[in-house]
Amino acid sequence: MKRAWAFIPSAYFMEGLPYGVVNILSAIIYTRLNIPNDVFIFWTSWLYLPWVLKMFWAPLVEGNSTKRRWVITMQFTLALCFLFIAFSLKTNAFFIASVCGFLAGAFLSATHDIALDGFYLLALTEREQAFFVGWRTVFYRFSLIMVSGPLVVFAGKMEKHFDDIALAWTLVLVSLGLISVLFAAYHQFILPKPAEDKPKITEKKGLAFYGDIFKKYFSQKHIVYILLFIFLYRFGDACLEKVVVPFMLQPLNKGGLALPTETYGWIKGTLGLIAIICGNIFGGWVLSKFGFKKCLVAFALFLVLPNFFYAYMAYFQPGLSIITVLLIIENFGNGLAMMAFSVFIMYISEGEYKTSFYAISTGLMAFGMMLPNMLSGKMQVMLGYKEFFLLVSIVSLVTFAVIPLAYRIEKLNKADAFVKKTKTTELMAD
Repeated sequence: MKRAWAFIPSAYFMEGLPYGVVNILSAIIYTRLNIPNDVFIFWTSWLYLPWVLKMFWAPLVEGNSTKRRWVITMQFTLALCFLFIAFSLKTNAFFIASVCGFLAGAFLSATHDIALDGFYLLALTEREQAFFVGWRTVFYRFSLIMVSGPLVVFAGKMEKHFDDIALAWTLVLVSLGLISVLFAAYHQFILPKPAEDKPKITEKKGLAFYGDIFKKYFSQKHIVYILLFIFLYRFGDACLEKVVVPFMLQPLNKGGLALPTETYGWIKGTLGLIAIICGNIFGGWVLSKFGFKKCLVAFALFLVLPNFFYAYMAYFQPGLSIITVLLIIENFGNGLAMMAFSVFIMYISEGEYKTSFYAISTGLMAFGMMLPNMLSGKMQVMLGYKEFFLLVSIVSLVTFAVIPLAYRIEKLNKADAFVKKTKTTELMAD
């Protein structure tokens, strides 16, 4: 157990770091560099694509080299990627260059996820895996707090000190590159070398094997209900995700809330992500006490209600204390709702190809976030913040329409029994 503590915290911190940079930091950087909302939101929405598609190249990671080598190589390569993005910000073609850098980082990050999760199963005993299954999520989310909290605060201070926004974010990304190098070097030294960690030799089954997996997934009973729930449960959240950043940072005369960069880092990045973790923990406890089906409507309410918070803030532009309270409630509710969604994904992935079904389910989940993201920027520019948030608030009520469909899915009959006997930390892992 002591041996595992030497690398699990740092390894899963490094799993969350590039995800945070690609999917959170990119939107903040482009907002601060005054890229139009519809332009940067459309292009950064494509950054979800590697997580949609990673199931297709997972066999390459499985069949070539060791998981340990993949993990370390990805971390060193991600460091180079961060440095490339950093120095691209001071060039004339910085937007195109940096988007390419973020997309490369997304593919590297998704590949790192595959390798590290495989290494986790090989390097730890079953007892250690059970113990760390929740802890690894804590360290993963801690890295997201650092990326969207303290690093954004640091960038805000550098913006003021140098009076140069591009330079401030260049320094942040250089720092991330150096952090990645240090972790990669540490992992080169500390990661164990399990005897089982070697290229997996399997029978070449080709397209027929993949075809069978997809055929069985999409022919399972109640597949229409499953797909509707995956795509629509978080529909409002998906529409808001990318628009929230410019809304918080842009000036009042553009309809935004004019938060300074460092203030945004503390409220949305630090307090907000801590609230999500608290929501995860409390949600796991509530699920284990009352069961999945009894909690689903209440959790959905916490997911939908914050959409109306944004409509309120757009119309009335309240003070900082009210903004802070509303964002903390929003993130706590998001943590609650995601616990229920995690249990749903886990149980509809049961079947002959459980691992592949889970990969397909999470890929569909990412796709369900990507499409509304891509459209949201155009909609916001066309409607303005007030009308956009009001429309999303109304449309997000579709969440309640898909909940009755979830009750009809037979696979979920086991969910209540599962959550009542599962520890909160184990639920958090998903």
